[in-house]
Amino acid sequence: MESFHISSKQTSVEDIIVLFREDVKLVLSEELEKRIIECRRYLDNYLKMSKSPVYGINTGFGSLCNVTVDNDQLSQLQTNLVMSHACSIGDEVPVEIVRLMMFLKIKSLSYGYSGVKIETVNRLIDMFNNGVYPVVYKQGSLGASGDLAPLANMSLPLIGMGEVYYNGVKYPANEINSKFSWSPLDLGSKEGLALLNGTQFMLAYSIWAIIRSKRLSKMADLIAALSIEAFDGRVEPFYEGVHSIRAHKGQMETAKVISEYLKGSEIASANKEHVQDPYSFRCVPQVHGASKDAINYICSVFETELNSATDNPTILPDDNKIISAGNFHGQPLALSLDFLAIALAELGSISERRTYQLISGKRGLPSFLVAQSGLNSGFMIPQYAQASVVSQNKQLATPASVDTIDSSQGQEDHVSMGANAATKCYSVVENLEKILAIELMNAAQAFDFRRIKSGGLKSSETIEKLVIEYRKVVPFIDQDQIMYTHINNSINFIQNYNF
Repeated sequence: MESFHISSKQTSVEDIIVLFREDVKLVLSEELEKRIIECRRYLDNYLKMSKSPVYGINTGFGSLCNVTVDNDQLSQLQTNLVMSHACSIGDEVPVEIVRLMMFLKIKSLSYGYSGVKIETVNRLIDMFNNGVYPVVYKQGSLGASGDLAPLANMSLPLIGMGEVYYNGVKYPANEINSKFSWSPLDLGSKEGLALLNGTQFMLAYSIWAIIRSKRLSKMADLIAALSIEAFDGRVEPFYEGVHSIRAHKGQMETAKVISEYLKGSEIASANKEHVQDPYSFRCVPQVHGASKDAINYICSVFETELNSATDNPTILPDDNKIISAGNFHGQPLALSLDFLAIALAELGSISERRTYQLISGKRGLPSFLVAQSGLNSGFMIPQYAQASVVSQNKQLATPASVDTIDSSQGQEDHVSMGANAATKCYSVVENLEKILAIELMNAAQAFDFRRIKSGGLKSSETIEKLVIEYRKVVPFIDQDQIMYTHINNSINFIQNYNF
C-alpha cells in the first residue's frame, strides 16, 4: 500500500498518476487539517458577529441570492442544495474519473478557503481510501457555477443518499455507509455549496486526458517512424539544421526523436529513387510538434487549476473577508480542453494519411498490403474504419467553449460549457488510440514487405524492437482474416507498450 500526502506543496500532473492505482491511500497533512479547522472557526464566528446576508451561506442560490434564510435552517438549506442539484444524467462517469473527482475536491477544500468542517473532508478521504465511489453521470454541468449537477451526485453519499460502487458492485449509499458505520453528515452552513461549486468534474477529465495525451504523442512519433521506414521515407526532413531556423520547441523535439528512432537503420540510409515524400511523412516534425507544444501549454493550465481553490464564496480569514466571486467558472479549462481536442484530432488526421499512403500500392508495396490482392482485400477496410474515427474526431473537435446559454433566471448568463468540452475530449483521446493502433497495424505489415523488397536490410534497434514486440500480439497477414480482433490487440499493445 502506498500513501499519497495531500499538502500545500504544488502538485503536478505527473505526481497524481499514482492515483490511478486503487491501493493508494490519501493522507491529509497536519498543516492543511489545521487550515480547514481555522477557516471553519472563522466562518462560524463571522456568522455570529455579522447581521448582513452572505451569499450561499444564509441566502438562497443563483437568482435566489436575495432570499435570506434563518439561522436555524442553514443546515437544511445545504442538504436541500445537494438533493435538488443532483441532476447529472446520461451515461455513468468511469470510476477512475470519479476517483480523480473525489481527490480534486478534497484537495480544493483543503486549502482553507471553503469553510467546510474537517469531518466532511475526512469522510471524503475515508470513502476514497475504502474504495467507495459515488455514482455520477456525464451530463448536466454547464461548467460555470462549478460542475453543480455531477458534484451534487458525488456528494449525495455524504448525506446517506444516492448510489456508490464498492468492490465493483453498485449499492445504495446508505447500505455501504452502514457497513462502515458512517452516519449521514449534518452539513453546516456553506458546506453543500462548497461541495458543489468547483471545477472538479471537468478537471478530472482534463487530468485523465492530458496524461493519456502525453503518452499518445510519444506513441505517435514512434509509429510514424515505423511508417517512414515502411514507406522507404527520406531522413533529410528530420535534419537538425532545418528545424533550428524555425525553432518551435515541439517541432525541434519531434525531429530529434524521429532521427534517434531511425539512427543506424540500413533501410533509411539506402539510396532512394524518389526525391521527396508526401507531407504526412515529411512534415511529421511540424504537425506532431505543434500538438506537443499545445499539450505542454494545456498541461500548465491544468496544473494551475489542480493547485487552486475553485468554490464560491471565497473565505479569506487573513483578510477578514468573505467574497462572492467567480472562481468556479470553467473558462480556462473549457478553452484548453477544446484546444487539446483539436491538437489530438490532428495527430489522428495525419496518422490516417500515412496509412492511406501505405495501402496505395506505392514504392514497391503491394496494393492493400497483401500479396494476392483481388482474392484478398487485405488492409482495405481497416483504413475505412480508421477514416471513420478520424472524421468523428474532427466533428468532436468543434469547440464547446464558443457556446453559452442563460441559466438561473439570467443570474448565470455566461457559462463555459467546459464539462461538455471535457467529455468530448475524453472521446477524442479514446479515438486517437484506435487511429494510431490501425496505423501501427498497417505500418508493421508494410515494414515486413519493405524488408523483403530491400533484400533483408535492417532498420534501427528501436524500430526492430517495436516490430518484434508487436508481432507477439498481432501477426503478419498473408491471407484475409477477421481484422477487428487484430485491431483490438493493437489498441491494447499501444496502451501497454513500454518505451
